[in-house]
Amino acid sequence: MKTLKSYVCGGWHEADGGFATLYNPSTEEAIAQASSQGVDFGAALAYARERGGSALRELDFLARGELLKNMSKALYEKRDELIALSLENTGTTRRDAKFDLDGATGTLHYYGALASALGPNKVIVDGEGQKLGRSARFWGEHVRVPLRGAAVLINAFNFPAWGFAEKAAAAILAGMPVIIKPATSTAMVTERCIEILVEADVVPDGVMSLICGSAGDLLSRLDSQDVLAFTGSADTALKLKSGDNLLAQCTRVNVEADSLNSAVLAGDVEPSSETWGLFLNDVFREITQKSGQKCTAVRRIFIPAEHADTIQAELAQRMGDVVVGNPTDPSVTMGPLASDAQLADAIEGTKSLAAESKIVHGHGERVDGAGAEAGKGYFFAPTLLRNDDTGADDLVHRREVFGPVATLLPYDGSAEKAAELVAMGGGSLVASYYSDSDDNAATFLAAAGPFSGRIYLGSEKMAEQAPGSGVALPQSLHGGPGRAGGGEELGGLRALNLYTQRVALQGSRKMLQNLTGNTSEE
Repeated sequence: MKTLKSYVCGGWHEADGGFATLYNPSTEEAIAQASSQGVDFGAALAYARERGGSALRELDFLARGELLKNMSKALYEKRDELIALSLENTGTTRRDAKFDLDGATGTLHYYGALASALGPNKVIVDGEGQKLGRSARFWGEHVRVPLRGAAVLINAFNFPAWGFAEKAAAAILAGMPVIIKPATSTAMVTERCIEILVEADVVPDGVMSLICGSAGDLLSRLDSQDVLAFTGSADTALKLKSGDNLLAQCTRVNVEADSLNSAVLAGDVEPSSETWGLFLNDVFREITQKSGQKCTAVRRIFIPAEHADTIQAELAQRMGDVVVGNPTDPSVTMGPLASDAQLADAIEGTKSLAAESKIVHGHGERVDGAGAEAGKGYFFAPTLLRNDDTGADDLVHRREVFGPVATLLPYDGSAEKAAELVAMGGGSLVASYYSDSDDNAATFLAAAGPFSGRIYLGSEKMAEQAPGSGVALPQSLHGGPGRAGGGEELGGLRALNLYTQRVALQGSRKMLQNLTGNTSEE
């Protein structure tokens, strides 16, 4: 059985006790163990801050961009190996493993290429400068400079490659070293990614560290120059960001939590239209991709009451065609949940929802998987519920089942009512709205926008290129208000804001131009 190692202070550390066991979710076979016992977290943090931070700040944006491109290339060259490892460690199908890995390499490359917009500089000019006196001789400018600490990246189990890469890409381009702490259950994939990058020698010493196992007392050592970027449950996020030292030091904390994302079919959409088909394709994908274990997955489906039976029948038919099982079996189209804890939560959560809603497809229990031994594996079939009379206090607006489970919620088809229902979830990462009416879209945006980090507008005009609402594109913000954590990641250059300090400069315009490299005219 493999023992996962941490990478700290420029070398690999293997613990000799305190191990947690990792299991193949399709077979329940123990495949690895992980522990951070013996890691000196104070030394690891100091090494990242001093060695890694200094190395990055010596590089301009163009050099950091090349670093990120090289990271992307090194991982892509091992793509097939990482896909195979993902099947074993996370239980995903090959298609879903590619979704994770290509998201990682694609985001790293995107931020590498984005460096060209910043040029051969070490500070970011933030907005337009302006004269502060009678003439332009006394000038004002805002700039961003990298913080002097380290960025601690705590990632969820569902995206062991993409999860760390999207955070690390922005932090490294900004000029901050990273300490990566993956969820233990799927840490084999993350550890191999970091091992590949170390072997390729594409990252300066100290810029990248890895903790496999517990984070120990690492978070209690963070100060105002450090950053904590977390993806996971809202309950865990609350515990982490409530740490006494984080509050006292005003340490920056960014949270991307799970949320009750919605898909809304507007009343103007006709059956059998292209937008109708796009809605069905997207919703089915977002329920079943990665076995529903995505923070952007659709949990609530709002459909005009007049079409509810038709939509229910079409989705149930597609779900019935899903083959659940061991992804090494070529017939399988959806793998297991990632762990026994996730399976137990899905069963309990579906039972809770079924107390108020009716299960119309599936049964909310564990199933045997194709290509797997009977009674083994964390398999859970796609499950669809329906609630025709939901209220604001109903559990469907408060309880997320992190698996292939969603609830149909008929409504009157109006944009106003749709936005009201979406808002009942208390804030989400993404709401998708399918309509060919600009007026309906505008009404929905105005009312649902304050409760959504991203609104995906599905229509006939964009259907041909539509990637689905569940894709966190690096060009767009990823995060959301309220229940979704209140954080922001990605969004192009906006992602660098978390890892930099905005500074107001006042002085001679000529001096400021020399400092910033901004030679634009007034």
